[in-house]
Amino acid sequence: MSIAVEMNYEFDRPALETGRKEKTNMKRWIKVGVFVVLGMWTATVVGAAEVATKDECVSKVKAVAAMVKEQGPEAAIAKVNDPKSEFTWKDSYVFLLDAETGVTLAHPANPKLVGKMMTGLKDSNGKMFFVEFLNVANGKGEGWVDYSWPKPGETTPSPKSTYVLKIPGTNLIAAAGIYP
Repeated sequence: MSIAVEMNYEFDRPALETGRKEKTNMKRWIKVGVFVVLGMWTATVVGAAEVATKDECVSKVKAVAAMVKEQGPEAAIAKVNDPKSEFTWKDSYVFLLDAETGVTLAHPANPKLVGKMMTGLKDSNGKMFFVEFLNVANGKGEGWVDYSWPKPGETTPSPKSTYVLKIPGTNLIAAAGIYP
């Protein structure tokens, strides 16, 4: 013997306010619950995206410098331009510049920048940060440059800090940044 049961719930409050009885079933509330849980999980995963650290930037930039010495500039440029290489990680990436001209030689996040001179670019505060990249790298040899730049997928500028290194014995600057 089988018994079919249909569960309907009546909410008296809407009935009092609207003058009609609102009926719903358990399946509808389960679906709503699943959507709410999935939405909360998605927001948690997206909000918990991994961010690069200063130590990682320095380590990755120095690894590119070692690659230049071991395999030559062409191999390093090709590797850095590959967005699937180890030099693109979390929310950061290494990029390469010509130390004299400021021309971008490798940029895995925006290949359209390769071959372009970026020294005229200003951040939202008017800072010519590519000029500062060149000044720091050609002066001290390495250091951090702070400026404002939109995070990937955003249009509003955020504080950004980029580590730059003039690769010894070359005319190359390797750099990688974080959003602190």
